[in-house]
Amino acid sequence: MTSETAQKANTPSSDQIRRAPKVLLHDHLDGGLRPGTIVELARATGYTHLPETDPDKLGVWFRDAADSGSLERYLETFSHTVGVMQTRDALVRVARECAEDLAEDGVVYAEVRYAPEQHLEGGLSLEEVVEAVNEGFREGELIARENGHRIRVGALLTAMRHAARALEIAELANRYRDLGVVGFDIAGAEAGHPPTRHLDAFEYLKRENNHFTIHAGEAFGLPSIWQALQWCGADRLGHGVRIIDDIQVHADGSVKLGRLASYVRDKRIPLELCPSSNLQTGAADSYAEHPIGLLRRLHFRATVNTDNRLMSHTSMSREFEHLVEAFGYTLDDMQWFSVNAMKSSFIPFDERLAMINDVIKPGYAELKSEWLFRQTSSTSDSAEEQG
Repeated sequence: MTSETAQKANTPSSDQIRRAPKVLLHDHLDGGLRPGTIVELARATGYTHLPETDPDKLGVWFRDAADSGSLERYLETFSHTVGVMQTRDALVRVARECAEDLAEDGVVYAEVRYAPEQHLEGGLSLEEVVEAVNEGFREGELIARENGHRIRVGALLTAMRHAARALEIAELANRYRDLGVVGFDIAGAEAGHPPTRHLDAFEYLKRENNHFTIHAGEAFGLPSIWQALQWCGADRLGHGVRIIDDIQVHADGSVKLGRLASYVRDKRIPLELCPSSNLQTGAADSYAEHPIGLLRRLHFRATVNTDNRLMSHTSMSREFEHLVEAFGYTLDDMQWFSVNAMKSSFIPFDERLAMINDVIKPGYAELKSEWLFRQTSSTSDSAEEQG
C-alpha cells in the first residue's frame, strides 16, 4: 500500500469516527444533560426558572448562551442544569443517560466529574449524592451493554475552588474510591482562586495515594499550571491549553520549549484538552489554530475531551470530526489520542493495559482494515464490468 493510499485508507469517515473506541477524561455531568431531560426534570421537581420549556428551543438557548462571549450568560447555563439535579431520582437519571449517550457515541471509557456540594439544596447528603450518581452510571453501563455497546464510567468528585469544602470532598472521594469514584478535581474560576488555597486537600490525597486532576491553564496562564504541578502535585491538567504560552515557534518553523513546557512534556503530564470549549473561552480562534495541533506534533501527552457536551453542542465524535478536518488526522492519530487518554486514566495499570490491548487497539485495527474490503469489492465490480 502506497503512502497516499495508506493516508486515504486511514482518513476516517464520520461513521468510523463514531464507531471508533474513544476515551474521555474531562466531561462535566452537569454540562451534558439532554434538553428534554432538563424540561422533564424541571416539571417534576418544580423548577420554574428555565428560559425555554420546549426542548429544541432550550438546546439552542444553551448553545447561544455558551457562545455569547458573556461569562454571566455562560455561568447561567449551569444554574439551570444544577437546578434540576437536586433529587436522588434526578441524579440517577442524569448519570444513567450520560453513560448511555457516551456509549452510543463510541466512548468505551469515561471519567465524568461533578461537584457533590452543588446538589444539596433538596436535602440530600454528600454521600447520598455520590451514591445516586454511581447508581446511575451502573444502570447506564448495563443499558449500553444491552444495546450492543460497552462502556466503563468512573466518577471524579469536584470541589469548587471559590468555596471552602475541598478537604471534605477529597475525604469523600477517598471513602468511595473503590465504589465507583476514581479521583478528585477542583474547578471554578481560576483567576483569584489559586489551587494553593486547597493544599490541605491535595496533601491529604497524596498521603492516601489517591489520584487528582486540577483545572489549570484554561482561562488563566502559566502560573496556574505551575502551581497545580509544583505546589499541589496534580496527576493531570484539566485543560492545560495555556502551556502553549511557554512554547516559541520561530519563523523558520523551529520550536523552543520553555522550562515549564519541557517539564510537562518530559514528565508525560496529561493535558485534558477540550477544543470546542477552548474556542468558546477564547483559547483559540479556530480549530485549525488550536494548540492541540502543535502539542500533538511535539508529542505532549495530549488527550481530546468534550468538557460540556450540552453547552458546546458537542460529543467525542464531533470533537474528532473537527480535528480530522482541521489537521487531516487519520485513524492512527485518533488511536494515539485514545491510547494517551487510557494511559492517563485513574484506574489500575493492569486494567488500563487491558483496555488498550483488548479494546482500543483491536477496535482501530478493525476500522483500519475496512479499506481492504471496500478495495476488494471495488476491484471485483470492475472485473465483472470488464468481463
